[in-house]
Amino acid sequence: MLHSIKNIDHLNSGNFFLLAGPCVVESEKICMEIAEKIVTITNALQIPYVFKASYRKANRSKLNSFTGIGDKEGLQILKKIRDTFHVPVVTDIHNPDEANLAAEYEIDILQIPAFLCRQTDLLIAAAQTGKVVNIKKGQFVAPESMQFAVEKVQQAAGRKDTAMLTERGSQFGYHDLIVDFRGIPVMQKFNVPVVLDVTHSLQQPNQTSGVTGGRPDMIETIAKAGIAVGVDGLFLETHPTPAEALSDGANMLKLDLLNDLLKRLVEIRKVVNT
Repeated sequence: MLHSIKNIDHLNSGNFFLLAGPCVVESEKICMEIAEKIVTITNALQIPYVFKASYRKANRSKLNSFTGIGDKEGLQILKKIRDTFHVPVVTDIHNPDEANLAAEYEIDILQIPAFLCRQTDLLIAAAQTGKVVNIKKGQFVAPESMQFAVEKVQQAAGRKDTAMLTERGSQFGYHDLIVDFRGIPVMQKFNVPVVLDVTHSLQQPNQTSGVTGGRPDMIETIAKAGIAVGVDGLFLETHPTPAEALSDGANMLKLDLLNDLLKRLVEIRKVVNT
């Protein structure tokens, strides 16, 4: 299994890889609980695993929405998970200064949020840390156009093996998203791993309540379709009790459902690979 990621080649295994965890670092206890459960599941199924949690959430609907427990506190918890479970970790960054801060805590993959995928200074700063950079495709960006984000990262890093892309749905009206699965093979033509963000693709943003909604009942449908299309990795957010999660609970997968879902997806992947 993965212990760290120095370049995107480490993600190649013949199976899909998984980026999963809570939306945001809520506490050390909840993150350790989630990491331990997922590590056990992915080890048994031979799925390369990267623990995911944002140490800070900058894009919130309301001023009083939960954004994190503190930058250094959140990053310290991510580093502890990396050291305890010997798995790589991924977290969002939102401005160039955060790139070096996250790198100091041995974050393996720096993730560029979808809304920021065209921010040149941010992409360059992330690439110059030497870390792998996961660029989420903006809801407003065509798959073909993501080649330019990839090129920014590769040129700033001075190497080709540093960028990956994540599909997370396209805006469909004001309050819904839709996944165009044609975009996955389109982005794979850039010779980078392509990930499907299952749970964020099922968000229902811009609700009048100021709290994003979601369709967690469709998680398995979207995940199965992604694996059938041949996506390289899956991204999903999960929590023991999504209704109590401090961020994005409306579109999370209940942690107890993860094992059976991944078992079914592994079987689909075997068929795709034959």
